[in-house]
Amino acid sequence: MLELLKPVRSDSLKEICVARLEELILSGAVKVGEKLAPERDLAQQLGVSRPIVHEALVDLAAKGLVSIVPRVGTVVSDYTREGSLALLTSLINYRHGALDAKMLEGLLRMRMLFETENARQAAANRTLEQMEAFYRIAFEESEADFENLEQLTRIDFEFHLLVAMATGNLLYPMMLNSFKPVYTNISRLFFSDPAVVAPVFLFHRQLISTLSDRDEEQAAMVMYNLLKHGEIWAKTNLSSQGGPR
Repeated sequence: MLELLKPVRSDSLKEICVARLEELILSGAVKVGEKLAPERDLAQQLGVSRPIVHEALVDLAAKGLVSIVPRVGTVVSDYTREGSLALLTSLINYRHGALDAKMLEGLLRMRMLFETENARQAAANRTLEQMEAFYRIAFEESEADFENLEQLTRIDFEFHLLVAMATGNLLYPMMLNSFKPVYTNISRLFFSDPAVVAPVFLFHRQLISTLSDRDEEQAAMVMYNLLKHGEIWAKTNLSSQGGPR
């Protein structure tokens, strides 16, 4: 552990400590059930204060990577059993954006189940104000620069978030927001291919039409077709290195 932990020099000390400790755990250098060094020792190895190390460990505990046990210390947890959604971003960051086949398949399956139901519920519960917001997004899409990845990624996430909000279920947009870092990471790769943009925006317009008509089954079908379009692209173009082939 002493060789793996190097002194931290950064304005974001806690975040850097979190990243270093995550790397220590995710790399397998410290196994499930093993104890980390005491906070005092970790602080010395990382070159930061003990309170910063404690804050970093609290963050890791919230993600399900460690358990802080009184009078015992900090123990590495089995994140496959105890990990939270927040850990997903850490796993992808640890792999430098890479998605292995199993993780990619899991993400695509989860999104398909979640967002098709969102579309169905949005058709039943959307408000006039939300429809006006959908039309504003459609207009922004019509004016978008297809080479501006940040703009395309932002618009796309706002569209899907609005669908979640239109369900009337307060938890759905919260769930989507908790998934945002991973969602936008994949979307940015997706929109790096200009050929996908026009079909996506067409699906968006079709979905807006079904929401306006309050056609629940057709809304779910359009969302399914939209996500299937993205799934086919992802499975074809995303390698284990996390980027387009």
